[in-house]
Amino acid sequence: MSKRMCLRLTLLVMLVCIGSSFGQQSKLARADKKFSQYAYIDAIKIYKDLASEGYESFKMYTRIADAYYFNAKYAEAEEWYTKISQKYKDSVSKEFYFRYSQTLRAVKEYAKADEAMHLFASLGGEDYRAKLFIAQPDYVSVSGYKKSDYKVDMIREINSRYSDFGPAYYKNQLVFASARDTGVFSRRIHKWNNQPFLDLYWSTIKEDGSLTPPKEFVKKLNTKFHESTSCFSEDGNTMYFTRNNYTENTYGKSTEGVNKLKIYKTIKTKKGWSRAAELPFNDKEYSCAHPTLSKDGKFLYFASDMPGTVGSSDIWRVALIDDEASGETTYGTPENLGRPINTEGRESFPYISDSGHLYFASDGHPGLGGLDIYITHPSEEEVTILSLGNPINSSSDDFAFIVNDSTKTGFFSSSRKSGMGSDDIYKFVQKELPEPTCDITIKGVIKDQDTKEIISDAQVQLLNQDNELIEEVTVSKNGQYSFMTSCNERYIVRASADLYYSKEALITTPSANETLTRDLELEKRVTEVKLGDDLAKLLDLKPIYFDFNKSDIRPDAALELLKVVSAMRQIPTMKISARSHTDSRGRDAYNLLLSDRRAQSTVAYIISKGIDASRITGEGYGEKELVNQCSNGVECSEEEHQLNRRSEFIVVSQ
Repeated sequence: MSKRMCLRLTLLVMLVCIGSSFGQQSKLARADKKFSQYAYIDAIKIYKDLASEGYESFKMYTRIADAYYFNAKYAEAEEWYTKISQKYKDSVSKEFYFRYSQTLRAVKEYAKADEAMHLFASLGGEDYRAKLFIAQPDYVSVSGYKKSDYKVDMIREINSRYSDFGPAYYKNQLVFASARDTGVFSRRIHKWNNQPFLDLYWSTIKEDGSLTPPKEFVKKLNTKFHESTSCFSEDGNTMYFTRNNYTENTYGKSTEGVNKLKIYKTIKTKKGWSRAAELPFNDKEYSCAHPTLSKDGKFLYFASDMPGTVGSSDIWRVALIDDEASGETTYGTPENLGRPINTEGRESFPYISDSGHLYFASDGHPGLGGLDIYITHPSEEEVTILSLGNPINSSSDDFAFIVNDSTKTGFFSSSRKSGMGSDDIYKFVQKELPEPTCDITIKGVIKDQDTKEIISDAQVQLLNQDNELIEEVTVSKNGQYSFMTSCNERYIVRASADLYYSKEALITTPSANETLTRDLELEKRVTEVKLGDDLAKLLDLKPIYFDFNKSDIRPDAALELLKVVSAMRQIPTMKISARSHTDSRGRDAYNLLLSDRRAQSTVAYIISKGIDASRITGEGYGEKELVNQCSNGVECSEEEHQLNRRSEFIVVSQ
């Protein structure tokens, strides 16, 4: 082949490579633009095309995972978050671990989800989500109201293969949002989830609890953009609902080019529902959505990411003020409901029942996966947050809960796999109205009194005021313990560990839910070790017994030898001589051999627990070093002979 031909082929390969690289960068730019515009379905398709071509990057993997996460496709998101954890572990942020944990819960990998949450907590600082997780490590087993008993069914009469959610009571009707296919050729598709835009529909609730086929609620209120999540005044003549920023046929965007959500109001007159007007605290720079009214009509609760929001979205409320002179309603200043309701995660879809309870959805509180539904009473001085538990909550998104307190029935929305579409509306019967429980968490860390280092093998007991054991736990690798207790009780928390003196704390629990922190610092038993010291005395070991005429290590002896092992681990330069002694009964030569076998068994056991063989020797002394007068031929009591049957652990080197 000529040099000229070789040069042409080389240039051709270079051009192909350059063209391929340029093409990938062009695709990547298009995908990034789609992602920034919340066109997640389009973005995922382009990103995955790039991945199939062999292109990889931390940013691309993260955006694929996040796009699935924001669309509540948690199983798909988990696959990509797992790839990120394997390929780009050193590049991830703390929020990665939170989202990864959420997706692992959605596929019911709770042990792995907890590992991710522990990593999140280690990076979380003052993040309230991390504190809640640490305070409630057994969140999977917590079912919320202990007396709750829900029967849940999916409603086939009103659900479609598209998204159906956000039920609201309106007289004897159920009003809800749906992206259902109406057969209209020009129906617009939302790029976020590749479904038609939402409209409001209604269905009549019949006496037997079944529902009539849904119809469009009010045609003039439905626009070509989203309408969803509504609520109605007690007389049924005022309606608040959520819509995209689309007022007077004008489509509004934030300075970043994003169309936010707003809350609108409409009044029913003899001529029908009035033109929807947006509320004065809306703004093009943030979203306000999912309104609900208190029974007395004095407050409107909603979700928003307006300035002052702690997380992705918080629950807010605003006072409704009726002007008697003008007959108009004015609005106070929106107030954030704050802790403990709102976290750094998503709190959304509030609902106030007739009894005054606030139900809301959150992924910031410990739950079963995605959004879970919680209940509280916001007007109480001490706010208690409780999960509704299974079967209301699942490993998928569960949200938009409403309840009729008098009939103990209601509806909620869920993306669980048993449904017909991406989101579906479920109905429930609540067999017994639950009562909140008052729970106190007592937690803390066990440390060395002098070095302040974690004691990772400490045992912590919870006892009642009569010193009766209630529960005992081993601390985590971070030295942490936690107990769930009751209000208005007195408890004793007692910590102990090998080589340490035990320590106690007396705790009187308050009358409302609270987390109490009680760290305990233990004093070492072995504070100073010198050459020639006997660890058996320093550690206050119990007698190490062997069965008659045997040298096997008994279980009770093993417990004492583990204390010697622990001491040798704490002082890694220390070397010891294990010495075994017998009493004078029996032949001298036999006693010498028996004690030597026992000494060697002791050495072998300590080495088996990870102590280097160079650090320990063993020797049997038989009856050569008696500690009293009980030599051959001297009559002694059994207790006196016992003093001679002993094991010593003499420090021979430091």
